[in-house]
Amino acid sequence: MSSPSLAGLRVIDLSATMPGALATQFLAGADVVGVERPGGSPLRRSPAWPAVGGGRRSIIVDLHHPADRTVLDGLLAGADVVVTTLRPRTARRLGLGPDDLARRSPRLVSVAITGWGSAGPWADLKGYEALVMAKLGMFHAKRRLVSRPGPAYSSVAYATWGAAHTAVQGIVAALVERASSGRGQHVEADLVRGASMIDTWSWFEHLVAVRFPDAYRTVEATTPAGDPVSALVYPLLVAPTRDGHWLQFAQVEPRLFAAMLTEFGLTPLLDDPKWAGLPVLATQELRTELLEIMIRKVGERTLADWQQVFATNPDINAEVFTVASGVLDHPQIRHDGRVVVLDTAEHGPVRRPTTLVHVDGAPLSPPRPAPRPDEHGAELRAEAAAAPRSAAPRSADRHTVAPHTAPGSPASPAAVPTADADPAASVPGGSPLAGVTILEFGLMFAAPFGTTMLADLGARVIKVETLAGDTIRRILPFPELGAVRVMQGKESIALDLGTDEGRRIVHELARRSDVVLQAFRAGAAERAGVDAATLRAVNPDLVYVNAPGYGTDGPCGDKPAYAPSIGAATGIALTEAPSAANATSLAEIKSAAVRIRSASAVSSLQADGLAALGVASAISLGLLARTRGRPLGPMTVTMLATGMHALLEQVVEYAGRPAWPVVDEGGHGLTALYRMYPAARGWVFLAAPAPREWAALATTLAADPAVEPATDPLAAARLAADPRFATAAGRAEHDHELAVALGRIFATRPAAEWEQRLTAADVGCVQVTEMDAELQLQTDPVLAAEYASPAVSPICDDHLRMGPPVRFSRSATRSPGGCLAGEHTEALLRELGYADEEIKALRARAVVG
Repeated sequence: MSSPSLAGLRVIDLSATMPGALATQFLAGADVVGVERPGGSPLRRSPAWPAVGGGRRSIIVDLHHPADRTVLDGLLAGADVVVTTLRPRTARRLGLGPDDLARRSPRLVSVAITGWGSAGPWADLKGYEALVMAKLGMFHAKRRLVSRPGPAYSSVAYATWGAAHTAVQGIVAALVERASSGRGQHVEADLVRGASMIDTWSWFEHLVAVRFPDAYRTVEATTPAGDPVSALVYPLLVAPTRDGHWLQFAQVEPRLFAAMLTEFGLTPLLDDPKWAGLPVLATQELRTELLEIMIRKVGERTLADWQQVFATNPDINAEVFTVASGVLDHPQIRHDGRVVVLDTAEHGPVRRPTTLVHVDGAPLSPPRPAPRPDEHGAELRAEAAAAPRSAAPRSADRHTVAPHTAPGSPASPAAVPTADADPAASVPGGSPLAGVTILEFGLMFAAPFGTTMLADLGARVIKVETLAGDTIRRILPFPELGAVRVMQGKESIALDLGTDEGRRIVHELARRSDVVLQAFRAGAAERAGVDAATLRAVNPDLVYVNAPGYGTDGPCGDKPAYAPSIGAATGIALTEAPSAANATSLAEIKSAAVRIRSASAVSSLQADGLAALGVASAISLGLLARTRGRPLGPMTVTMLATGMHALLEQVVEYAGRPAWPVVDEGGHGLTALYRMYPAARGWVFLAAPAPREWAALATTLAADPAVEPATDPLAAARLAADPRFATAAGRAEHDHELAVALGRIFATRPAAEWEQRLTAADVGCVQVTEMDAELQLQTDPVLAAEYASPAVSPICDDHLRMGPPVRFSRSATRSPGGCLAGEHTEALLRELGYADEEIKALRARAVVG
């Protein structure tokens, strides 16, 4: 029942947190062994467990018991991959650090997913998602989710998803590299870098504002009341229908916005001098007037009326805002067969998503139920006892296919050793994906940034652009700024795919490539002659990945998809702003739209970045399958499906589903022990939800001399001794009273002092950063040294960029800058054998640019 592409690989999952579980779930076609602590993994309490725990075997192991450590040693001896989510110092104390694991088997790929990375000023902080988001300034970026001043809690686990999938990419790259070197290595992923992979262009907006403060400044898309400042507010309109259903439009391309104006009956405005420059208007009064006109136009029709428009006009699309499991009923999700009802012994029927990646139109592997604790303990103990303590190369890896190398590629390896090569002969320093060439057809960010991340791991990426260049190059007022990040590490060729000559060029590029990524709307790849059937006829060994917004066919396959519309369809928006859709008056509608836009259209945290991470993992999986001699058919991963998977804890349905905490009305957090508090100066985020963390928290707070009895009577009685809070059940029952008590205490000191005092007691607490993450990581030299890298681009010259998504113990990563549209056209044509005169003629006929 496993996926043939991963069969024969064993993955030992020692993680007890969601990033590790999501990473190994993606690899569930392999033999995934979940090693659980006595009493079972804490992840079993998650509503997502029946889905995220599916497809694995379970064994209970006490890491502090010598006999059980022998069992673990036996499991590791036969493993290909081991995943941990321990803090670095805890991993070393338990004998599970990188060096400890490397000594067990030279072919083992060990993966550590931490909160902050293994080095730098934050390395030993507790790795809770919310601590990372608070410290990075992500809650500051979400501040408009609430009407009060200050940061707002984000209930979508962006950092968790980012860390899980950067870990997947690191695992797969290390396995691909192992096929040639014969050696394993250590891979590091973390929530800081994972969350940072989701940003589209905020990093470079801040870079320009810092460099040219008198010429450019960063602004909010709207005023606090919801009046537009940015022209993007119009094509990404949020408004209710006449019968009260809220719609999120997605009309960013100029021709799509023109279609929107036509449907709204507003094209006469384009000839009216009053509206000169529309949608970029001269005064705030005009900007507000246009928005209110468009809101009223949406409100003139019912949802049924608008759905008829969407069904008949492929250039107009809007999504209805949904919540929780509503995405399971999306017509495209149903059409693609991306939902399954699985009968399980423990939970009964479970309605859940299928695999993120589909192959040849079907799930990568069949769904399997989550195991009971220690369900496979006996068989795994027997396997561990029989395992040799020195691992030999596994038969599944001996028969490998070396990556196809494009002639002239600067990343081409000089030689590719066999899988049985002497490990001592392998020289560290090469990139793990060196020699891999990816040919990319796509626009904007969601799919294209997936190849950007793989360029950091050594892949050569050739991007095919139109003669005018990708739309993302023109999306911000500063020329090219929106494209700097997504173009990092790429070679750009600009050509007209509508011409026979243009198609011949891309077919020759495909013949020399290893991977093709296409992210067009349904039918467009076929019309352009770059569909899977056409290109695999040219190169049968291609890894072909479809990454559209909705699907390669079906009811929504030909619809435009952008981050806000996918955020509406998957529930991302209303998960973070559940009460926003209750507005009725024009002023209330504009105010509610501010909160909704903050939920799903903040450039540093949105569905585009979530989708890009899934795309990179899908490409990686295809490369691994081909490297192992088990190639896959055409693969598909969509923006819509990725958003659904990122919200598993809200999406999975079954009887007896455990209640999941919801964000309080003020947007502070989930419970008294997992939320923000205003301090004497600034804000703190407290993360001490585990029962074992209570004693240290209460003792430290009660012993603080700054907490006077007159300030908080509970402090005088010692918080730990209060009978209401003596047990986990009592603290849950009296959560409001506990939050009030803690609020009074935290108000007595500045946030920075609370972070210092509670961190010293090993309690999760950080000062909430009240600046955007991208600005903080650029301007703080200590943080920049850990998380950023120097780069050079024709747009920004010498600059800092966010570093590569993962780090390796042996393999090198890269940090290249961006490129201009068509910057490499001539070089690539020469590589294909075109003479200078032929290139000049192609330019004259507007075939290339």
